[in-house]
Amino acid sequence: MSPIPLLVLNPLDAERLARIAEGGFAPHVALGPEARAKAIAEMPDLRCVLTNGATGFTAAEMDALPRLEIICAIAVGTETIDVAAARARGIVVTHGPGTNAPSVADHAMALMLALLRDIPRLDAAVKAGEWMGVRWPRPMVSGRRLGILGLGEIGAMIAARAQGGFGMEIAYHNRRPREGVAHRWLPSAQALADWAEVLLIAAPGGAATRHLVDAAALDALGAQGYLVNIGRGSVVDQAALIEALRENRIAGAAIDVVDGEPEVPEAMRALPNLIITPHIAGRSPESILATASLVVANLQAHFAGRPVLTPVA
Repeated sequence: MSPIPLLVLNPLDAERLARIAEGGFAPHVALGPEARAKAIAEMPDLRCVLTNGATGFTAAEMDALPRLEIICAIAVGTETIDVAAARARGIVVTHGPGTNAPSVADHAMALMLALLRDIPRLDAAVKAGEWMGVRWPRPMVSGRRLGILGLGEIGAMIAARAQGGFGMEIAYHNRRPREGVAHRWLPSAQALADWAEVLLIAAPGGAATRHLVDAAALDALGAQGYLVNIGRGSVVDQAALIEALRENRIAGAAIDVVDGEPEVPEAMRALPNLIITPHIAGRSPESILATASLVVANLQAHFAGRPVLTPVA
């Protein structure tokens, strides 16, 4: 049986492309708007697409592919995939919950530790010849109040690491309290920020969460408070964050996501109390292969006439 063509819209390493090919699919990689439009125009009989939450897939693109049956998001996010349009057209949408959650939770803890202990600046100072002049006291992570905005699978893993390993007190905000969760629920992002010493964002992107952390929430977090974001850049009002850091209205921030990434505003790059990593929290060798394996499993199930493993609800 010939491999089924799969349009791939986001960068994949050779190992993941090989896993897709081994699963019976022929990946056609089209990165960027021009290559993407060209591929869609040249492949009108395409039946499956691989994308992610940031790269997305539009209703107009679905209309251009009348035989499209399934859209797979390689990670958990689907914020720029028009899921409603897909449902209206009978197109299945899947995503990748759980595949990179442990890696993201590990990275969140790494960012928190690096931020509170000021690891990047101390490392740079020592390598520049400083030693005694930079041995200033830095706050502990252990025992602090950690507010988690978005207690989904990743947020719960972070809570377990923070509470079990560092004795942190945990509270969270979701749209509604989670059943069976012992952690304290607070009714808004601002209330959570007001309670927390460290506010950690693990919320998805999209219109419902845009700028949940605004200037008021940052002011509630306060001059001794820290922000960590491994969710989506759009959850934070970026201009307000820059001003809060510049004016020392919060103590510092560590982020793996930027609104409008991969572009990083010059004002952010100049802030000494901000740590930025390039949306790498979920990129461990283990999670990378797991994402591709789940995509293949969903595609194989769909084309065999079975229910997919991880449909978008």
